[in-house]
Amino acid sequence: MARVLDTPTPSTPPPPARSLRQTPWVRWGAPLLLLAALVVLPLVGTESFNDTLARIGVFAVAVLGLNVVMGYTGQVSLGQIFFLGLGAYVTAYGVQQGWNVVLVFVLACLLPAVAGLLVALAAARLGGLAIAMVTIALPIVGVPLAKRLSEFTGGSQGLSARFTDAPEGSGLYDDQFQLYLVLGIGGVVFLLTAYLVRGKYGRAFAIVKDNENVASSMGISPYRYKVLAFTIASLIGGVSGFLYMVVVQYTSPETMSFGHSIELLVAMVIGGAGSIAGSLLGGVFYVVVPDLTNAVDPSLTSLLQGALLLLVLFLLPGGLVSLPRALARRLRRSPAGRGSAAPPTPPSSTPGSATAAERPQTERQGHA
Repeated sequence: MARVLDTPTPSTPPPPARSLRQTPWVRWGAPLLLLAALVVLPLVGTESFNDTLARIGVFAVAVLGLNVVMGYTGQVSLGQIFFLGLGAYVTAYGVQQGWNVVLVFVLACLLPAVAGLLVALAAARLGGLAIAMVTIALPIVGVPLAKRLSEFTGGSQGLSARFTDAPEGSGLYDDQFQLYLVLGIGGVVFLLTAYLVRGKYGRAFAIVKDNENVASSMGISPYRYKVLAFTIASLIGGVSGFLYMVVVQYTSPETMSFGHSIELLVAMVIGGAGSIAGSLLGGVFYVVVPDLTNAVDPSLTSLLQGALLLLVLFLLPGGLVSLPRALARRLRRSPAGRGSAAPPTPPSSTPGSATAAERPQTERQGHA
């Protein structure tokens, strides 16, 4: 009777190990932990700390709007500060007229969005440097226009509006209440923008940024999505203008000067273009770095900021947000990261077989 040999059954490969970010407790615990920290932080921070954090939130929202049109859609815009200033003026004027704060907030968002839509309808067909020239004109024209319309803007003196005092009975100080407003409104704007750029509109923005001809061949209208991105960026600029009045409570024609627009652009590049987290880092740069450079030497502020910009561009072209990836690549390339390499094993030879180098030699010996 023939003996049946047991053939080993192939073992199923183990399931791929999930990364730490994919584990449920990290996916749900990290946002909850962050939310708890944001709730507690204003209560334990000093007045100066809360004010600095609130200003970071204001300009992080402004950089986020610039990132939508430049980082994600690839269009040059040098007038984002104009929409921040317009939102601030609408807020100050509405508060002085005694309008409802919710109505003031809606108008501070809608009027800059309408202004951005009108500019985009005319400029989006131009492309390239032509859009840059049109957007440069916004802050250049906005400053003298704000001085002219003194009946609405207060002229060179500007407007002040105090409307964010802590409600009675809340137990909060004014700086704590203002920081909560910035964190709440700014957090919602960041979340909505993150969903936008990660959805179908974000994919369309990326295709338009890479190649407009390819976008047209896929049925994606570059003109339509340029206008959409510019309008969204203008709306976000209006939100940052409202938050600016929440924290600073004063605005003037200097708010929308062209120099501030360039500083926003630098903050976006250093933080990281096309990145939600890079917008937050850009806000940190916009607020913290000038304070640090002024502490070193006020006359060297521009020089030190320019040197920092060049340093980041050379070492981290993707901005500060790309630093973890750059460090991970450096560790993988280092000998310690690679580990000790195993010695090469010679090819196994079976009876009746020879390597390619041995076969010609054997054949030559046979002929000899």
